[in-house]
Amino acid sequence: MEKMIEATRRLVNELCSIDTPEDTRKHEIKHEINQLLDEMLSLEKQESESSEEAQVVTPFVVSVKNGGEIDYEKVKKQFGCKGIDESLIDRVERLTCRKAHVFLRRGFFYAHRDLDKILDRYEGGKKFYLYTGRGPSSESLHLGHLIPFLFTKYLQDAFKVPLVIQITDDEKCIFKNLKPEDTKKLGRENVKDIIACGFDVTKTFIFSNFDYVGGKFYENMVKAGTCVTRNKIDGTFGFTGEDPVAKYSFPAVQAVPSFSSSFPHLFEEDIPCLIPCAIDQDPYFRMTRDVAPRLGYSKPALIESKFLPALRASGKNGKMSASDANSAIYINDSAKDIKRKINSAVTGGQDTLEDQKKYGANLKEDIPFQYLSFFLEDDAELEHIRKEYGEGRMTTGEVKNRAAQVVTEVVEKHRKARAAVTEEMVNAFMAVRPLPSMFE
Repeated sequence: MEKMIEATRRLVNELCSIDTPEDTRKHEIKHEINQLLDEMLSLEKQESESSEEAQVVTPFVVSVKNGGEIDYEKVKKQFGCKGIDESLIDRVERLTCRKAHVFLRRGFFYAHRDLDKILDRYEGGKKFYLYTGRGPSSESLHLGHLIPFLFTKYLQDAFKVPLVIQITDDEKCIFKNLKPEDTKKLGRENVKDIIACGFDVTKTFIFSNFDYVGGKFYENMVKAGTCVTRNKIDGTFGFTGEDPVAKYSFPAVQAVPSFSSSFPHLFEEDIPCLIPCAIDQDPYFRMTRDVAPRLGYSKPALIESKFLPALRASGKNGKMSASDANSAIYINDSAKDIKRKINSAVTGGQDTLEDQKKYGANLKEDIPFQYLSFFLEDDAELEHIRKEYGEGRMTTGEVKNRAAQVVTEVVEKHRKARAAVTEEMVNAFMAVRPLPSMFE
């Protein structure tokens, strides 16, 4: 490509030096330039297609060819999101009068859509709400599932705003072939884990799609569904004619909690929402943002995260999977299980102590260090480990031990909180009722 660009420059310079209009060389140069431009366009298209094939990020599939690393910048560019820079983080801290959450200040929530506009509203004394969700496919959440809820809890506390949490028990019947009675049961178990994150019952409404969909919510589903063609759904989500009709209807179900009118018991006016989610959920809300203005509703804003890497993956490749128990740390894992799993994780340390002291660790490839980056609150300690481990003065075993300690503390704290959650508390969070103090 560089050689073609240089050849084009030479031809342009030659063309500019020809003063005689009828010079035949002028026409030859124009033809050569057009040929070079066609070749460059073809190469660019091939590189783009090759890149898309090498990396797939959708709500259903996250994969990288040959076990490579997810290029989050490329995903952000492909989806059309904006990056979260230091100035935006500083503004969040200034407006909320509190330190940014560790997930935000360390760049794990790294992309957004209209977060700046949400901050404009907040600064101007105007309202917004939070919306996130969970698709129940197992009784216990793993740490990757927990991350958006921990971050959403921070947002709720920092901005003092209401939150709606969608339990997509219908989704798991459609996409995972589970039975409705099973997903309903799993949904309630997952709600207990969600409540254990510390959400405020006076500001939080959790709902099951199977139980809640109807009324104004269903009306918005129909409105949204009529604005989206099958071709658009196929192109966005990769569905084909072999997929069941239920799959085509589901994007509208996930879209309409973005519209405040879907919750008439909560909101009397159209106000926007902010959606904290992983970057793979973006396609749902790109579609929603296209539809919203056509229905007269505010576009949802998003704040999007990277994935917590799987224990057996290298660096930031892939994400924790509920289908592989050894790739993930579950909330119900024992301290012994956690230590065993972290000890078996991929590391970036050297094979021998001598080499470790000489070369240091490759931190990008080191899963235990990545987990410390997510869950170790102390910035100074993390920086100390980064420097000492990266320069070879700390061993892989020491980092694994510290990671196991930190993760065990997170899991034990959550387990104790979950043990205190009763069926009555679940019913209270899921009751359709007003939230009188939701903006206080």
